[in-house]
Amino acid sequence: MRREFDLPALDREHLDAAGSQWEAVKNGGEFWLLIHKAKLPTGYNVPEASIAIKIEPGYPNAQLDMAYFNPILQRTDGKPIPCADAMVHIDGKQWQRWSRHRTAANPWLPGEDSLETHLILVHDWLAREFERR
Repeated sequence: MRREFDLPALDREHLDAAGSQWEAVKNGGEFWLLIHKAKLPTGYNVPEASIAIKIEPGYPNAQLDMAYFNPILQRTDGKPIPCADAMVHIDGKQWQRWSRHRTAANPWLPGEDSLETHLILVHDWLAREFERR
């Protein structure tokens, strides 16, 4: 697994404690965390996928935002996933961007929020997709 840049120690510890297969890769001038074989809730076209998180300059003070998936996720019931139709190339592969963001009621709090809290949101987005319709 590639480690082309350093994540904060607490993030590395969280990923390792969770048993995640992860890589920290540089893609052009961007830094990406790739988490492989992440389990997905029932109802998607695949049981697991890779999740990419863009590590912004200034992180952990700067917030993490959105999530990207490979392979492209679809609902098995055929209903569309809103705000998930943009594709980006990361590490030579096409990734599906899920445009999901924090709100004024749930802002990024430097010193409290981290990769761990962002991944909690990502997994919540995946699960709540089926509550919406």
